[in-house]
Amino acid sequence: MASDGALQDSVQGVNETAHLPKAYIVILNWNGWKDTIECLESVFRNNYPNFRVIVCDNDSTNGSVERIQDWADGNLQVQVDIKNPLYTRSFPPVEKPIRWVEYNREQAEAGGDREIGEPPLVLIRTGGNLGFAAGNNVGLRYALARNDFEYAWLLNNDTVIDASALTEMIRQMIAEPKSGMCGSLLLYYHEPEKVQTAGGGRYYKLLGGGRHISEGNCVSEILDRNKVLNRLDYIIGASMLVHKPFLQHVGLMCEDYFLYFEEIDWALRAKTNFSLTYTEKSIVYHKHGGSTRGQNEIGIIPEYYGMRNRLVFTRKFYPYALPAIYAGLAFACLMRLKKGRMDRVRMILKLLALGK
Repeated sequence: MASDGALQDSVQGVNETAHLPKAYIVILNWNGWKDTIECLESVFRNNYPNFRVIVCDNDSTNGSVERIQDWADGNLQVQVDIKNPLYTRSFPPVEKPIRWVEYNREQAEAGGDREIGEPPLVLIRTGGNLGFAAGNNVGLRYALARNDFEYAWLLNNDTVIDASALTEMIRQMIAEPKSGMCGSLLLYYHEPEKVQTAGGGRYYKLLGGGRHISEGNCVSEILDRNKVLNRLDYIIGASMLVHKPFLQHVGLMCEDYFLYFEEIDWALRAKTNFSLTYTEKSIVYHKHGGSTRGQNEIGIIPEYYGMRNRLVFTRKFYPYALPAIYAGLAFACLMRLKKGRMDRVRMILKLLALGK
């Protein structure tokens, strides 16, 4: 593996990439081709030269894969808001065409076609709406089957990145050999001076939930890095870099959750052998939260999985905290009843009755 100095020298102007550790960038898409294309435009202009992109499509129903192929062929332009100061991260378009290959899940998890030189963009149809963990895991299995990489970066499709985001995370992990997972400074896409999280969050066992570090602060007010590391219980899944030894020893993400809690589960399973790290020099802009700010409540499906997975996760790791989790759900049920939200009341009562 390259040293920190070698990494810096290589990124700053050497054409050869053979001496740089290879990174796969795994992006999960579900009916979000517009966001994914904007994300890809920023990813393909990043300054780390030895990477390949894997887009895992979770059985989109809106022609997402075909739209992404059209984009890569140069037949579809990225749609950006030029009033947003971040538009230059994804515009003007990178040079096209970008070579791509498409696989189904079985082909991908077997490592693809080893007789051809793999192109920069790999498109995988996972065959179903598998959820966050299982969808990303298809891409990770592809990378592991090929066994030609050192790092895998899980990146949300509703993000755009600074050009040095990947370089800085790899640099940080090389500087900390015991680390297995690295997070970025996530800023709100629609409010780029406001922090979504510094790396990840702190988890509160009795509440059954986490709180993002420095959330809502201005960029100038983020916590000192050492303070972030002292509070960091998990890396947020919107930008999460792991290395191959981590995947080989810890395994892939747990697929029991479908949505939420996968990152916390992964971090806890890894804590015996690997530490978490973070660098504020890796900046990623996340659309989540910006476009929904001001709404009174989240959708019933995200709320269901948020509540369900508190039980699943707590039962797995902190069973002594289950009474507190049940009490919290009962209180939430009363609040929904007070608001007349009987659909939410029935959902919570079902969770309490089944206990899962």
